[in-house]
Amino acid sequence: MPWEPNKLERERLDTLQRLKERGIETYPPRVQRTHTTTAAIAAFEAVEPPVGSDQPAPQIEVIVCGRIRSIRLSGKASFGHIEDGEGRLQLFVRQDAVGEETYDLFKRDLDLFDFVQAKGVMMRTRSGEISVQVNELKLIAKALSPLPVVKEQEVDGQVQKYGGFTDVEERYRQRYADLATNPEIREVFKTRAKIISSIRHFLDDENFLEVETPVLQPIYGGAAARPFITHHNQLDQDLFLRISFELYLKRLLVGMYDAVYEIGRDFRNEGVSFKHNTEFTMLEFYKAYIDYNGVMDLTERMLAYTAQRVFGSTKFSYQGQEVDFTPPFKRWKLRDAIRELSGIDYMDHPTAETLYEAMVAAGLEVAPGQTWGKLVDTLLSKCVEPTLIQPTFLLDYPRELSPFAKAYPGDPRHTERFEMYAAGFELCNAFTELNDPLDQEARFLEMGRLYADTDDEATPIDEDYLRAMRYGMPPCGGFGMGIDRLTMLFTDRDTIREVILYPHLRDK
Repeated sequence: MPWEPNKLERERLDTLQRLKERGIETYPPRVQRTHTTTAAIAAFEAVEPPVGSDQPAPQIEVIVCGRIRSIRLSGKASFGHIEDGEGRLQLFVRQDAVGEETYDLFKRDLDLFDFVQAKGVMMRTRSGEISVQVNELKLIAKALSPLPVVKEQEVDGQVQKYGGFTDVEERYRQRYADLATNPEIREVFKTRAKIISSIRHFLDDENFLEVETPVLQPIYGGAAARPFITHHNQLDQDLFLRISFELYLKRLLVGMYDAVYEIGRDFRNEGVSFKHNTEFTMLEFYKAYIDYNGVMDLTERMLAYTAQRVFGSTKFSYQGQEVDFTPPFKRWKLRDAIRELSGIDYMDHPTAETLYEAMVAAGLEVAPGQTWGKLVDTLLSKCVEPTLIQPTFLLDYPRELSPFAKAYPGDPRHTERFEMYAAGFELCNAFTELNDPLDQEARFLEMGRLYADTDDEATPIDEDYLRAMRYGMPPCGGFGMGIDRLTMLFTDRDTIREVILYPHLRDK
């Protein structure tokens, strides 16, 4: 649909045309910048004489660029603020310094949110604000649409906000405008980048090799999820967007890398919620010659290191509750946790029918027709997960829930698997990895019998992965964690949409 400008936008279009007729470039191909706003302020503060000194401040000349956030017109000397990606800086614009034509441009033709380039000397105004005394001013990008700014006003002693986006989904649809108007949202994504950087730094120092595996896969696997399907026209081949990196990363251990990791996108064709998006960022790592106890050690140290890098502390607040990532984390057997918090010992109910009856008798709302493994998972999600505020490793999951985990010694019904929870939701999942190719093949067949082809939990047999295992896979531990959920936790956000720049949304 073609753009239909509103009244304000038509006025800005008229201004744009007027500027063009005067020969003023409204979107010039070149700009200059010597300092960011924060660098300009810092440069001035570094040489400014102490308060009360008669010594004049040295001349610090700067060229700064940014978006106009305020304009205060007053006769032949006016003020404005510009904002760049680092901060905000005041401009002091005098007619006798910039000339009548430029001053007229500032007063009549510049609008809020236009981008300008200002050259001048740093100073401190009588009110005490560090500013640029402008001697050259140039428009570098005209904003035709005003941003939906949130404004504040005091009513009966209470600060109230108005304006901005009235629909939260519009913030996500117009993330560019959301970022431009909300500095706190920009900080969320700076923190996200710092989280990823910290994790990379930690794993690199642990001698892991960062690798990339295929996004388009002929056979999906490594998780229980419904995939997206696409088609390669030239090869006439159906392909799947990956739901996990697992099977490709473990092939690399066969190829004699001792420790590998990948941070990238996974895609799962399933429902969305406050903690699920169809496209999300995962970290997976695999390390030879350790078991899930070694992975727990790595996990504790990695998360404590990342928290320290982000907060300067291993303690932080999430939704009003303090979370402490100081190692060691609590370790709790899954069976014991479910039995203690639900009153049901799932091992007393070896079939789906009897376990379902026990759950209904305990007052739980449960959909009929689920497998035994899904019922155990329901007990976990309903009775245990919401209670785990401090970081907790839940250990030793039933075999049916863990097709790639090694069996727990002496207990063939359970596997050496853990999930870590904090703030009431799952953060990561890890195994002592199954490296027996015959056992793995049997697990594939077992999963095929348990779940129908149309079920989300169906796990296709990956013959090439089995072939890789037959060449010999070293004993190893593996780990997966959602970066988006960790970012939710570290930025105190209650929905995953707040920490993904472009979350998936329904058609408008």
